[in-house]
Amino acid sequence: MMAEQTLIRCAVIGQPIAHSKSPPIHQAFARQFGLQHDYQKIDCAPEQFAATVQQFFADGGRGLSVTLPHKPAALALAAQASDRAQLAGAANTLGVDSNGAIWADNTDGIGLVRDLARLGIGVKGQRVLVLGAGGAAAGILPALQAEQPAALALFNRTPANAVPLLKRFAGVQLATAADAPYSLVISTVSSGAAAMLATLPLQAGGSGYDLNYGERAEPALTAMRALGLSGCHDGRGMLIEQAAVAFARWHGLTPDTAPLHAGGF
Repeated sequence: MMAEQTLIRCAVIGQPIAHSKSPPIHQAFARQFGLQHDYQKIDCAPEQFAATVQQFFADGGRGLSVTLPHKPAALALAAQASDRAQLAGAANTLGVDSNGAIWADNTDGIGLVRDLARLGIGVKGQRVLVLGAGGAAAGILPALQAEQPAALALFNRTPANAVPLLKRFAGVQLATAADAPYSLVISTVSSGAAAMLATLPLQAGGSGYDLNYGERAEPALTAMRALGLSGCHDGRGMLIEQAAVAFARWHGLTPDTAPLHAGGF
C-alpha cells in the first residue's frame, strides 16, 4: 500500500492580493507531477511581512511568491540571494534550504525574456525602451541586458527617480525625444503609459509589452497600438513563465508551460 503524500504548502503574499492568478497556475503545474499541493493567497501589510514570512516557513511552508509591495523587503529578509535578485534589489520568490535558512530569487526577468521568445519577439539587437523606474523595472533589466539589445533605455515621469537604476545598470540610458526610434517597448507602470509614450520616438511596426495583465494592461496596450506598434501583448505569459522558474526552484521539477499559455488555468 502506497504511503499518503505529504501536503506541500506554498502561497503568494502581497497587498492587494485578491486579483492574483498565481494559485491556479501553480496548482496546474502541481497536477502535472501528481503533487499534493496547497497554494494560497496571503494578504499582508508591510509592517507584518517579516513575521508572516518567518511563521509561514516555521509552520512547514515550502515556497512563497512575493508581489507588491513586498519585493524589496523579501530580499532584505533572506539569508542568501541569487545574483539576479541582488542585481534587481528585490525578490519575488522565497524558499528555505535544508537548514531552514530563507533564500531569495527574482524570476521576473527570465520569465519576461522567455515569454518574449515564445511570442517570437527577440531582444538581441533591438532598441528597447522600458517605461518606469521602480521595482518592476529593476527586476527585468538584468535579463534584458543579458540578451544584448542594441540600446536599453528607461523613461520615467520623474527623471530623477530613474537615476538610481541608471547608476546600478551601466549602459542603460535615460530615453529622450531626440533618440532613434525604439523597436520594443516594455511598460512596467500601473498608469500613465499613454502620456509617457506620446513624447518618445517609436518604430512603426515594432513590439509592445505590458507587465500588467488583463484589464490592467489595456490602457497601455491601446496607446501602443495607436502609436504604431503592431505586436502588443500583456504580461499573462510572463506570469506563467516566471512561476515555472519558481516552481522548479521549490520542487526540483520543471513544468510544461504550454498548456497554460493555451488557456489551461
